[in-house]
This record gives sequence, structure tokens and C-alpha cells, in this order.
Amino acid sequence: MSRSALAVILCLLAQWTEGFAERSNVVLFLVDDLGWMDLGCQGSHYYKTPHIDRLAASGIRFTNAYAACAVCTPTRASILTGKYPARNLMTQWLPAGRWSANDHRMKEGRFLRSLPLEEITLAESLREAGYRTLHVGKWHLGGPPFSLPAHHGFDVNVGGSEHGAPGHYFYPYRGSWKIPTTGERVEKVTLPDGEEGEYLTERLTSEALALIEKSKDKPFFLYFPFYAVHTPLQAKRDLIARFNTIPKAERQGSPVYAAMVASVDASVGRVMKKLGELNLAEETLLIFTSDNGGFAGATKHDPLRANKGSHYEGGIRIPLIVAGAGVKGRGRISTVPTITNDLYPTVLEMMGVPSRPYQHIDGVSLAPVIKDSGKVRRDALFWHYPHYNRHPQSAPVSIVRKGKWKLIEFLERSEFELYDLDNDPGEKVDQAADRRDIVSELNTRLQEWKKEVGAQAMESNPQYTGK
Repeated sequence: MSRSALAVILCLLAQWTEGFAERSNVVLFLVDDLGWMDLGCQGSHYYKTPHIDRLAASGIRFTNAYAACAVCTPTRASILTGKYPARNLMTQWLPAGRWSANDHRMKEGRFLRSLPLEEITLAESLREAGYRTLHVGKWHLGGPPFSLPAHHGFDVNVGGSEHGAPGHYFYPYRGSWKIPTTGERVEKVTLPDGEEGEYLTERLTSEALALIEKSKDKPFFLYFPFYAVHTPLQAKRDLIARFNTIPKAERQGSPVYAAMVASVDASVGRVMKKLGELNLAEETLLIFTSDNGGFAGATKHDPLRANKGSHYEGGIRIPLIVAGAGVKGRGRISTVPTITNDLYPTVLEMMGVPSRPYQHIDGVSLAPVIKDSGKVRRDALFWHYPHYNRHPQSAPVSIVRKGKWKLIEFLERSEFELYDLDNDPGEKVDQAADRRDIVSELNTRLQEWKKEVGAQAMESNPQYTGK
């Protein structure tokens, strides 16, 4: 090889390694069942979240952010694939089993019970770009033998399994769960070791901090999906006592739930502190969000309607905060409608990693808004849930939101509800009868979308014996 050719190769290699060294880190916090109104920065006077509030004050908060589904598994799939659940058939929580042959009028749409290996996840894209990929917490996208974090792009997995909730929030983290429809019980062990009195949220945070320390010299992606604040509602006694002193009339939810929220906030604070100690705070993009609304009975989302499991606003509108590397300005608020599909292309663009448009086909990068350099162009947002669950105000539905209008198609009875979210965020006034023109326009768009993504239809159930 000639000296000139060698010089060119060394120059290109130097440029590549320089760009590699300067690439920022990514920390994605995903809280389980945290509602839209469950943070101080979101308007709560009951929940105490100073660290998350500080994160919001340092970056941008999206007030029209949505989960791709009102239950957890589909939303998690949307984050890692950039696709609507209806497109990749991840439309129901796992393992499901709430459908009843005798009690439900319709047969549910088909769905998958694990994330397809053919999907190129966000973790796989970042690992290919040189990132160390770390998973700490809840997985819930399939199980052994070939659908765990290690099979979908993560170098490290702490605590991630097929289970959607921990066996227990205190060591030894063991518990059992009755499988729907069968009556059989499955034993759950979230972590194999620990110390007496240890609390799961704190333990997982310590694991995350250790991984950050080990990864400080190389770009890393930390996906931190908390088990909290999902049931079982279990929290540290001192924190519960703190919220028990608040008069019942002034409470937004259960003191135990509030204590769990406080533990999540402390966890976020510990991660932010560690990044600061390692001089990585300005080199790390931080994203904080939830997978669906809060659990009914544990918290309230007034003025929004309903909670987790329902596709009214309280079940799908979620907090979304972005701060750190590449974020322009402090304390900004955006009303741009977003959905969890958007996180995949957003992270890639913010990190300077090539996009995968055929993978994150249903996501739109929010980078122009985050960088305050442009606008997001999107026609509408969609949901499709051809299933049943036992949460209040839940029903099989398809939905489109376009501009201020939200059209809900109830799949069991082929009826519609229409809401003006700008003037009626609580969805109290159904305008379907008065605005048939809007219903017709949005329904045409909704049916076109369902055909485009291959959304699974529901069919009549011949075994139905109810009324």
C-alpha cells in the first residue's frame, strides 16, 4: 500500500473515531402507569417530584404527548420499533387473556405475544452506531427462549423478563400471579438477589448508576423502564407516612401511590446527579415519559377523562420531557401532538445516527421542535385496540386525532363519539350528532389508515350468550 493511500485511510479513521468520541449518550426513563397529571410540573399539587420538575425546567415539556395504547406492551413496542401497534400486531398487553367466549360480543383481533425478531429496534440501531446498550427494569415484550432484551439489541439486561409487574417491590422480590382464564398461578422473581428491606426502584437505580459508571468512556444508551408505579401498590413506609398527613380532601390519589411516585422522582434525581459527577450531564440526552395513564383508584387525571385501559384522554395522554444534549432553551412548552412512535426517529436524529425510515415508519422526529429549528409535519394520530380489558371506561376502539378533533369508533356497536380537545379536553360533550361532516371526514381517514397498516378487524362471536 502506498504512503498516500495509507494517509487517506488514517485520516478517515481519525475523523470516524473523533465523531464516535463526541457522540452524546441517551437515557430514556419510561415510568409504568404514570398519569398525565401525576407530576408537579404537569400541575399536580399533591405529588412531589422536584427532580423531574427540575428536568422539565431545564428542557422542553410536550403537553399533547400520547402513548400508542392505553395498556403497556403495545406502547413499549412502539417505542422500540417506531411503529403503530396495529402495524406490527403488538396491540394487546401480554399475556392478555381477558376475553370471554360467553361474555363478549366480538372476537378479538389477532395479536403477537412477543416482539418479532425481524424488527430492528432502537437499541439495535444505536448499538450498530457504536453505543453500549443497557436495559434496566421492565421488559414485557416477550420471554424465553428468544424474546428478551438480549435478543433485541441490549448488551446488558437487569430485571427484564416476560412479566408486566414485579413479584414484590421489596426483597426478595417474589410473588405469584393468577393467569387470566386458567386459574393457574405463576411465580415471579424479579431479581435473584438483594438485601433485607431493599426497595426495587432504589435497587434498579443503583444498578443503572453502576452501568453508567462502567460505560462513561463510550457512548451509551440506557433504557430505564421502571416497574413503578404499576401495581402491586407497595412503597416505603416513611414516604407513605408523609402523604398520609395530607387531608383526604386534598389528595389526588392513594398515599401509597404518591410514595411510589416520590421514589421514581428520587431515582431520576440520582441518575442526574451521577451524570453530573461524571461530567456527562451536557453530553447526555434525557427523555422522560410514561407508557399509558395511571391506574384507576390509585390516581386521578382531572380534568382528563378516565384512566389506564381506556382510550379517553386520561388513558393515553402522558407526560413527555426532553432535556440535555442538543435541547435548545430552558423551560419550554410545546403543544405539538406527539406519540411514543416518535421517540425512535427523534433519538436517531438528535444523536446524528442515520435514520431507518422503513423501520420507524410511523414515527416523526421531534428534533426540529426540540432544537427549536423547525416544525413537525404530521396529518393525524391513530389508535387501534380490537380487544377487551377490565379497566373502567374501556372498550374496543379505533381512534383518529386530527387537529383539535378526536373521533372514537366503538368497534362493538359501530358507533362514534367526537370531541373538540381544544375546548373540551375532558371529553364531556360528544359532538358526533351535531358535526356529522367532521365525523364523515375523519372516519374516511381512519378507515384508510387501518387498511394501510393492516389493522386486525373484530368479528362477531358466535359463542356470545350475553345481552
